[in-house]
Amino acid sequence: MAFTGRDKKWLSGPRAVGLVAAGAAVVLGLATGGTVTQAAPARPKPTHTQIQLLAINDFHGNLAPNPATSSSGNVNGTPAGGAEYLATQLDLLRRSARAQGQETATVAAGDLIGASPLLSAAFHDEPTIEAMNEMGLDATSVGNHEFDEGYKELLRMQKGGCLNDGDGQNNQNSCPDHKFEGADFKYLSANVFYENTDKTLFAPYTVKKFRNGQKVAFIGMTLENTPNIVTKSGVQGLAFKDEVETANALVPKLKKQGIEAIVVLIHEGGLPSDPKAFNSCPGISGPITDIAKNLDPAIDAVVSGHTHQSYNCSINDPAGKPRLVTSASSFGKIVTEIRLSIDNATHDVDRLNTMANNHIVTQDVPKDPRLTKLITKYQTLVAPIESKVIGHITTPSIVKTPDDSQESPLGNLIADAQLADPSTVTNGKTPVVAFMNPGGIRADLASTGGAVTFGSAFTVQPFNNYLVSMDMTGTQIKALLEQQFSGLNQASNKVLQVAGITYTYNPAAAPGAKVVADSIKIAGQPLVDATTYRIVTNNFLSDGGDGFPAFTTATDKFFGGLDIDAFANYLTAHDPYTPGPTDRISIS
Repeated sequence: MAFTGRDKKWLSGPRAVGLVAAGAAVVLGLATGGTVTQAAPARPKPTHTQIQLLAINDFHGNLAPNPATSSSGNVNGTPAGGAEYLATQLDLLRRSARAQGQETATVAAGDLIGASPLLSAAFHDEPTIEAMNEMGLDATSVGNHEFDEGYKELLRMQKGGCLNDGDGQNNQNSCPDHKFEGADFKYLSANVFYENTDKTLFAPYTVKKFRNGQKVAFIGMTLENTPNIVTKSGVQGLAFKDEVETANALVPKLKKQGIEAIVVLIHEGGLPSDPKAFNSCPGISGPITDIAKNLDPAIDAVVSGHTHQSYNCSINDPAGKPRLVTSASSFGKIVTEIRLSIDNATHDVDRLNTMANNHIVTQDVPKDPRLTKLITKYQTLVAPIESKVIGHITTPSIVKTPDDSQESPLGNLIADAQLADPSTVTNGKTPVVAFMNPGGIRADLASTGGAVTFGSAFTVQPFNNYLVSMDMTGTQIKALLEQQFSGLNQASNKVLQVAGITYTYNPAAAPGAKVVADSIKIAGQPLVDATTYRIVTNNFLSDGGDGFPAFTTATDKFFGGLDIDAFANYLTAHDPYTPGPTDRISIS
């Protein structure tokens, strides 16, 4: 037998010992005249450990499948989503990995709850937490919508326990037939701190151990901008810090523990130029690109969310080396499968052999019976609330699609409902203007033969925001209207839906001067700078959310009832309702 130079190098170490021993046995056997049986060559030890990561994001309590005809129910025309199918697809992917000798972990990048359909929201999203437990989720970062009912409620999602919410009053019911045990998985929030402390709301990271002594750290990150897009009271007492600085500061701490493989789960995302290219990321832009370019090179992969897009990217780290960045759309329509290849010698991720694939959660597989049982139970419990007819409309639906001025028929209806709500009247002061953020209108108002149910109304307004009345001067209202096109809203204008006020704006004018000053009228009369007007909005906007700090300058604030109740009551009081023209906002 002859060996090349490569063979001689290969013979060093344990392999050489094995071959020498085998050779000795052959010689011994021949010398004694015995029968020789040559032992099979020892199998070389693997150089890498393959680990499967399964990732989702922005589930938003979508337990039941959405209509396949809607964008929330399909991926490029293929019906997708639904917890029963998601659970099955996760199980199939895990089985495939195990058959190849791979271990697996399941993670998420936030917004699993909040802005949820009634099936989950009516029970404070307890059903979704229980569904994630059944699906075997290991860890998730905290998204902005996890704060919809406040951080103390989010802590309850982790720890369990029941709310004393009046057993179904206000169309919600915690622990309707059993005690809520909380999440089996870990919420992670490395950059969310209790104010003026170094204590995080949740653990900043978790470490999962795999075979061959491999360890993978998962750092959880919430978008830093969360306080600007959630209700202020829900995050009061918390501080949200820079995502990149926070993650990078954890790297040396993890390395000190001997951990080289690091994955960031971040609730922030990007926008590909072609949303249909779900397994690539052409022309991707948005916050995640800058974040990915600045995260420490020791971080090996980034699982993202928030923008409800699906992408599978390679973005260079600060050292110029490509790093995986993924996102799995929303509502359980896609699962990202990542194969982490970890070098057994260095315990670090071998990026050249690490890959990802976004799988559509198709509905051509059997439903998971555990999830079917859970969903069926809550569908029975929610039925009396969901099916109650609250009014009728004279059109098949009322749409949230805006006209050229960005005013919509449904936006007008909601603003009218808020203006008419008696719960915000205090000390004889009745609001004369209403403002509604378009992002809070989540769907068209659908009907069945003209009949509108509470479930349909809730689908439109799922946040359970409170209405707030307040005093604003004419000058403050002018500033508010300009903030639709400036500041945080300059890049993508955010036109509020209104009632009681009319005005004209010029899209071509400079930011800060787009509203035609003498066009603003309240109750048909010209706006007067020094006059104080009573206005109403939701508590999210009242706190300056969506880039409207003018609301924070208002005075004499008074909290009324829930926005969904105002909406439902208005439909009942105006039964049947016919949508009117969109003539409150004009463009010049």
